[in-house]
Amino acid sequence: MLVAQGKVRHALFFAHLALEKMLKACVCHATRDLPPRIHKLVRLAERAGLELGDDVRDLLAEMDAFQLEGQYPEPPRALPHAGKAGQLAVRVREVFEWLKKRL
Repeated sequence: MLVAQGKVRHALFFAHLALEKMLKACVCHATRDLPPRIHKLVRLAERAGLELGDDVRDLLAEMDAFQLEGQYPEPPRALPHAGKAGQLAVRVREVFEWLKKRL
């Protein structure tokens, strides 16, 4: 895993990307139309009509920071330590699987 290799920035960017693509699939499924060209995970979940618990909403909001880190790198800011990044990765996997069940 990228976190174990010390590539936290990459790991969290790819985790955001996986959630974004799954949420866009949920939007397509719900609306029978193309998803909007946005990257905000909570907004995508809302467009898909998903009822989010606070824990999932908080995770999606937290992950948005890492989309910008990967797409538009600015001067490096403090990234979560490897332990926190690993916890985020576990939570992202759980939410990803939850989203798959909604398709």
